[in-house]
Amino acid sequence: MIKYFEFEKDIERIDQLIQNLELDEEKNLSKIKKLNLEKNQIFEKIYTNLDPWQKVQVSRHNDRPHTIDYVSNIFEDIVYLHGDKKYADDSAIIGGFAKINNYSVIFMGTEKGNTMESRIKHNFGMAKPEGYRKAQRLANLGEKFNLPIITFVDTAGAFPGKDAEERGQSESIASSILVFLNTKTPTISIIIGEGGSGGAIGIAAADKVLMLEHSTYSVISPEGCASILWRSTDFSQEAAKTLKLTSDDCNKYNIIDSIIPELPGGAHRNLNSQSEIVKKNILEKIEILKGIPINELVKKRKQKYLNITSDI
Repeated sequence: MIKYFEFEKDIERIDQLIQNLELDEEKNLSKIKKLNLEKNQIFEKIYTNLDPWQKVQVSRHNDRPHTIDYVSNIFEDIVYLHGDKKYADDSAIIGGFAKINNYSVIFMGTEKGNTMESRIKHNFGMAKPEGYRKAQRLANLGEKFNLPIITFVDTAGAFPGKDAEERGQSESIASSILVFLNTKTPTISIIIGEGGSGGAIGIAAADKVLMLEHSTYSVISPEGCASILWRSTDFSQEAAKTLKLTSDDCNKYNIIDSIIPELPGGAHRNLNSQSEIVKKNILEKIEILKGIPINELVKKRKQKYLNITSDI
């Protein structure tokens, strides 16, 4: 059952009417078509005018597609790899080999899980040091076999627990960023939900960074920001606006390279159709990056991030 936001009450009302009419679909076909048309118009009106806090809500929707959903819908011949060869396998980051059309690629991404059991298994998408070392291992394989690297980002941030800190959380993230900046193969990163702090950029220092239209990318969550600045999460909506965390904001300040449009009502409304849109964008970027000499590509990648820091 679809979860409706407070700002989707009109959509919920129409869906309930359609559901009732579908009990005798043949008799009510014209009414259903009219209601669906009305629903699409309302969707367009709502979702072209979402405020930053509403976008935060959409980016966290329970049914929003996760990394594993896009991987299974976009790629073929998928082979998952596990472990960092030093400590353990971190299920918060998944990855391996796959094919997309005629391209063999390395893929990886933060995975939140979609049931309580899977969320616990994947630690709600919050990676530990072994997760970032796994990411480095996969990136090195991409360079070794000259395979484009595709990463999917959906995390509130890296895991802040005592055990993660003891095993060198900050060092592992920094090392991962360094590996991605220097990897001699094309890299593409897609923010599909939440892009939270260093936990996100640890696998997102790519040649091309794309954001789904209603995803977010920020140094801290609105709740965390509000707790620090106002000492109360009651100001989370104001914090969301201040943080400039939407795809439009990030595109404006050159934090990302382009925005991937979402279906009316958000990516969670139709996984297959949204996956096709994401796949098209990935293939377009691979074609562009493959045409750039690798040394020039790495140089441009590094300069890109130097420019971001110098513009702030």
